[in-house]
Amino acid sequence: MHYEPVVPAPDERAVDIHRTAPLPPIVPAPVPLVPAQPATIPTVASVVLPDGRVVTGYAVAPAKPEPPAATPAVSRTAVNLALGGVGFAAVCGGLLLLTSFIAALAALIQQLIILAAVVFGGWVAAQVFSASRPSAGTTVTIRKAIFKRNHFHG
Repeated sequence: MHYEPVVPAPDERAVDIHRTAPLPPIVPAPVPLVPAQPATIPTVASVVLPDGRVVTGYAVAPAKPEPPAATPAVSRTAVNLALGGVGFAAVCGGLLLLTSFIAALAALIQQLIILAAVVFGGWVAAQVFSASRPSAGTTVTIRKAIFKRNHFHG
């Protein structure tokens, strides 16, 4: 819609008042029709009917049926199964390598545990057998001890 401003009265100068005015209708310009000429002029054919009448008209080429859709030599199901088999074979090879890797890793961890046990056991044995030698320490000799009713009096 188109709005036209209305001139306000002297006391209404601060307020803008707009009243709607209808727009004129849009009439499209007439488009001249130009007949289109065919690229080639078709041939005129005349046919004589059995009762002697002659029918004249343009020869129309018969409609050609669409060629049937080409069917593949191998069904899609067979192709999908073959591709699935190839993918499964590839995955199985990877799983075989993965299981071999896991077995090798488990053997490595087992060997590390055995090595740690041998080293720690050797260290414990060295500590036990070295404690039997006399060392420079405080020696306390008890000469006289009295045990009365499971109580020590020294």
